[in-house]
Amino acid sequence: MKANAVRVINLLVVLSVLANSALAQTRPRQIEPRGQQDEEVLRIDTTLVTVPVSVRDRNGKFITDLQQNDFRIYEDGIEQKVAYFATIDKPFTVILVLDTSASTWSKLDQIREAAKAFVEQLPSEDQVMVTSFGMGLKIQCEVTGDRQKIRKAIDKTGRGLSTHLYDAMQKIMSKHLESIQGRKAVVLFTDGVDATSNDATYESNVRIAEEVDALIYSIRYDTYDPSIDNGPPVSQSTLRLPKILRKIPLPLPTIGGGNAGGGGAGSTRADYERGEHYLQELAALTGGQVFEASKDLRYLREAFSQIAAELSKQYSVGYYPIKKGTPGERRQITVRVNRPDIALRARSSYVFKDNSSAASKRPSKKSNEKKAPVLQKQPFTSAERAF
Repeated sequence: MKANAVRVINLLVVLSVLANSALAQTRPRQIEPRGQQDEEVLRIDTTLVTVPVSVRDRNGKFITDLQQNDFRIYEDGIEQKVAYFATIDKPFTVILVLDTSASTWSKLDQIREAAKAFVEQLPSEDQVMVTSFGMGLKIQCEVTGDRQKIRKAIDKTGRGLSTHLYDAMQKIMSKHLESIQGRKAVVLFTDGVDATSNDATYESNVRIAEEVDALIYSIRYDTYDPSIDNGPPVSQSTLRLPKILRKIPLPLPTIGGGNAGGGGAGSTRADYERGEHYLQELAALTGGQVFEASKDLRYLREAFSQIAAELSKQYSVGYYPIKKGTPGERRQITVRVNRPDIALRARSSYVFKDNSSAASKRPSKKSNEKKAPVLQKQPFTSAERAF
């Protein structure tokens, strides 16, 4: 009798399992696998604020053995959870931007050799895009890790005319950086003086720089010639020719010891001070630096070398803000490292940006590979802190 009861109970259990299995097979699938669902939450519904960080000891030597738990980050004084961490061995994509306007003609060979030496100092995993500008931006080669192709692209960089610096940087920041994923930097070689850009301005460049998620480093060279300083600078507004006339080559004034220079600017000390301030502002807003190459470019190789060294020793940390923000709201950032006697440089602020447009972009389901979160573009300024 007892054995029969056991058999009945077992039969009921089996029937129950089969019924639940059949129901599950006919029920519509309403959710995706948990791993993919979590990835979509990270990619769509949150804004990741990323902070490039350089850390040195008191002797100026880079500290390269830090881990995620060594970093602490605060937003408006409130500690945030470090949710993203990229060590110094994560590769960079570098956009090399060479000013080839007439003021550089006598130094082009020197510039090309220094640029190639810079590329050779980058880790082999880093990729490079080579561009140049004079009258307009030229793509000498697209993003590639092929060092031979990069060297050939630098070698074929030829002479430009007047300096359309603002137009070139506007295209770099608003178009080319957008298509690059991961860590990225712009290395710009120029005197900072814009001649007659057609569409962009100093102010429009600065606004875009506040939104890019890339470092901007500049190597500034001085082409100022006091012997031809003709007094107060020409107002930028007076340099705006009708578009039909902007395409017509005009005679260029000489600058910098007899070399031809930019069309309407670059003949006064004030023009060069404005150019220097422009480069400093781009660096401050993106966390980069400005290096001086001098008039004879004797510090050019050293400047390129310092940039290469810093890119290869830079961490990236990120967090999802605890407090929800409104578009245009500026917030202060403080990064600290749990070690004594260090000097740290990181961005000190960002502007909260509405990422609702990103919500419509669903991640690809063709690959099961786990990918890092898509980073929201954020502006930031550079700051030195010692602890």
